[in-house]
Amino acid sequence: MRVVATAGHVDHGKSALVRALTGMEPDRHEEERRRGLTLDLGFVWTRTEDDGDLAFVDVPGHERFVATMLAGVGPVPAVLFVVAADQGWQRQSQEHLAIVDALGVRHAVLAVTRSDLADPGPVRADAVERLAATSLGKVPSVAVSSVTGAGLGELREALGRMVRSLPVPPADADVRLWLDRAFTVRGRGTVVTGTLGAGTLRVGDRLLTGDGTAPVRVRGLQCLHEERAAVSGVARVAVDVHGAVDGTLRRGQVLLSPDRWLLTALIDVRVTGEPVAGLPRASTLHIGTAAVPVTVRPLGEDTARLTLARPLPLRVGDRAVLREPGGTRVPCAVTVLDVRPPRLTRRGAGRARAGELAAMTGRPDGTAELRRRRLVRRGELLAMGVPPPAEPVAGDWLADAGHWTRLRARLAEEVERHARRHPMEPGLPAEAARHLLGLPDRLLIDALARTPGGRQLHHRQGRLYGADATPTLSPALRAAVDAVRDDLSHAPFRAPEADRLTELGLTRKALAAAVAAGVLLRVGDSLVLLPGADTRAAAVLARLPQPFTLSEARRALDTTRRVAVPLLEHLDARGLTERVDDRHRRCRPADDPR
Repeated sequence: MRVVATAGHVDHGKSALVRALTGMEPDRHEEERRRGLTLDLGFVWTRTEDDGDLAFVDVPGHERFVATMLAGVGPVPAVLFVVAADQGWQRQSQEHLAIVDALGVRHAVLAVTRSDLADPGPVRADAVERLAATSLGKVPSVAVSSVTGAGLGELREALGRMVRSLPVPPADADVRLWLDRAFTVRGRGTVVTGTLGAGTLRVGDRLLTGDGTAPVRVRGLQCLHEERAAVSGVARVAVDVHGAVDGTLRRGQVLLSPDRWLLTALIDVRVTGEPVAGLPRASTLHIGTAAVPVTVRPLGEDTARLTLARPLPLRVGDRAVLREPGGTRVPCAVTVLDVRPPRLTRRGAGRARAGELAAMTGRPDGTAELRRRRLVRRGELLAMGVPPPAEPVAGDWLADAGHWTRLRARLAEEVERHARRHPMEPGLPAEAARHLLGLPDRLLIDALARTPGGRQLHHRQGRLYGADATPTLSPALRAAVDAVRDDLSHAPFRAPEADRLTELGLTRKALAAAVAAGVLLRVGDSLVLLPGADTRAAAVLARLPQPFTLSEARRALDTTRRVAVPLLEHLDARGLTERVDDRHRRCRPADDPR
């Protein structure tokens, strides 16, 4: 299916034209038909053998309904621009063209209607020239009469050529369905309609409402009044949704693929059409079918920060329209540059930000985005509409290469500084390192420690050490360790009691130094054995009938429950043993891939 929106001045025959093309009535309301004036969006379609289904979104042309017109044109990739031969170019012709240009629409056909009432030549030449100066460029034009039928065949051919040139959006794209109608059907519940621009909707899909509060399920799908199991964009769709609270879904709302979009109420944009310094502080942002009040803060000659009255699911590169409600200003084009902009709290931050925005193009650039943000989650970058430029460095974290190198060098410096200040406990706790570097995730510290280059780092038991960072053991501490070694020589799994450690002067800090030096093995809080005792214990347990109980392990190791419980948990953590149920464990084979 292809979807085309009408555009043009009031009373130039848009509705009459699509009625003649489709044989369907676009004016849904009795008042519209009685007054001969389109007040709301209309939806009609026709079927052709060569080009498939062609749907039209018919928009009102009256100046009072520009917001409605924007809701109709916003999600649609092409327009049928209408100018009457007997009236020529009018005020709403110009405003509608400015809106189409602001949205970056590149596909159109010009229809000069009422060609039976006046010579269409001069109006046709004038309109073609005006459209050529916008994003539409030079478009095909046809003189028609909805009354006599003259030119309708030629118009159908021109529309067919245009829709064949339209790009096909990806069927696997994230769904963002802007709603233009919502109503209740007895026996079915809430039904919403809209133009699906890309992606695929399927019966059974779970979607999220645009305010992020209500997950809904697609209970049924219709496309041009036909039941469908799945529909891919571009298409007109009616969606029977289950789970929506009455009244929450209406025109201007949106349904989204879950976990694929960022909702933002603060964006940096490029504005074309008028210098941002002259824009009113209070305006309305139109995107899709949404119309949201915004506060405008100029940041440069053509860039600004918009604060939205409610969050919207926006991405880098989105095109929108900025319009003063009820004003006489020509609508401005908006290109979204940043959907997660930095706060401007320091003196001069606005000026610096203006310089950054001046270099942005509005085209998603993963490398540039990562350079600016330095660290960002892959999923967040995708939700911004930006393709990730590299593989994650840890988890789903992406890092700019230069920033990552600097972080690695600083981590090495912090590890060395800690070792100099704490010679008996030289290992820098990984969590302390995370705070020192201001990193959002402990995974990043672990990855930095493993990154080759520069000063070598070692990661042991939650602490980071330099290549030569070993605790300086005093003679007293060495003597105490020798005493523990002597105690364990005959019963290697009977860890010294707390009183014995105190007697030897092995405080918590001294034990940490001995463990860091590799002369003792910690298997629990203030519970130490000799290095390698865990591997020897696993070898002893492997000779037992498998699986075994805690009591059987305790007897085989000739130790107490005080030692056996944390020792077995330590072996589980190392992957040497594993639980079978609440009472039994077994040893893992050496070649077990788990």
